[in-house]
Amino acid sequence: MLRRLLQPLWVLLAIIFLIEAWLWDRLEPIVARIVAALPLRSLKHWLAARIESLSPALTLVVFIVPVVMLFPLKLVGMWLLMHHKWKLALVTIMFGKIVGVGITAFIFDVTRHKLLQMSWFAWLYETVLTLRRKAAALVDPIKQRAREILRDMLGGTSRGWSARMVRQIMRFRRSVQQAR
Repeated sequence: MLRRLLQPLWVLLAIIFLIEAWLWDRLEPIVARIVAALPLRSLKHWLAARIESLSPALTLVVFIVPVVMLFPLKLVGMWLLMHHKWKLALVTIMFGKIVGVGITAFIFDVTRHKLLQMSWFAWLYETVLTLRRKAAALVDPIKQRAREILRDMLGGTSRGWSARMVRQIMRFRRSVQQAR
């Protein structure tokens, strides 16, 4: 019973995790292009040279500092939410998220080698990659089924659409229940 109740929570967490991974995958090349276009390439080389002289533990501090520095931006977004400034709050939170992922991708690219020298960080890194694969495996059948439903709905005629939609939802529910 508990497993059945927690299943939607696990799917939701997997979706959130995959959105984060998707943002990371999409922002890393953008950050690389920005670094190539701006004088950040010299900053990257300078930072990499400084990191070479640091211990892995101090490199972790270099990795965490930008994330901590963006935390006040998230607090501003929450304050805006509390004061019912929904649009500005959404823009602030999304801006903070995108900038945070972008900066983290940039810093991680520079610090990865040193960070992976710490056994616990290497384990954590591999665990996150494993969780990402598991989340994708959990969500992929749902995404595929949703695509099929949308394809059927958009490909058919508008006549009988409601009945077809109900049948698709029922079929989807049965397939999810059978998958458990």
